[in-house]
Amino acid sequence: MTGPDTLDEYRGKRDFSRTLEPPGDAEAVLPSPIFVIQKHDASTLHYDFRLEVDGVLKSWAVPKGPSTNPKEKRLAIPTEDHPLGYAGFEGVIPEGSYGAGTVLVWDQGTYRNLTQKSGREIPVAEALRQGHVSVWLEGKKLRGGFSLTRFRTGKGEAWLLVKKDDAEADPSRDPVAAEPRSVLSGRTLEEVAAGKDE
Repeated sequence: MTGPDTLDEYRGKRDFSRTLEPPGDAEAVLPSPIFVIQKHDASTLHYDFRLEVDGVLKSWAVPKGPSTNPKEKRLAIPTEDHPLGYAGFEGVIPEGSYGAGTVLVWDQGTYRNLTQKSGREIPVAEALRQGHVSVWLEGKKLRGGFSLTRFRTGKGEAWLLVKKDDAEADPSRDPVAAEPRSVLSGRTLEEVAAGKDE
């Protein structure tokens, strides 16, 4: 299923009278699909990796955040689809709400599909259904090829996020530790939580 109906789970988990998260009204689809990685200090600190696919943000929680080292496999747990408007969300989700905690936009940009089979490009939605997608990210912190591969299905569905071994790979770099601030506001999680302005 594609389109707005895939946001039912997202809306059902939120009380929009209590949270500033976007409800996901109809939004224009941009010429180049976007990606966003949000640092989210909820019950545990993690990074939400999101790809625009068919008018929504397909989403995975990545506990350790992305790596630029092709030898590091990062666990990615799928979460509900989010509206495109969520790509710019920074703020505090109130206690007692789903996902309570502080969110900042750690990286964002556009991406292009690299997924191919037998010389034919596989659309991202189809590739995700099949359990493997490769994309080239053009972000402010991350660039280059990344792959998501499903290794477990069913109730405990899980994927791996891995950097491709290309010119943008850098095993010596640790962007999660070295670059903690928002690419939108320049703030840290602590500054967002304290309500400090940009």
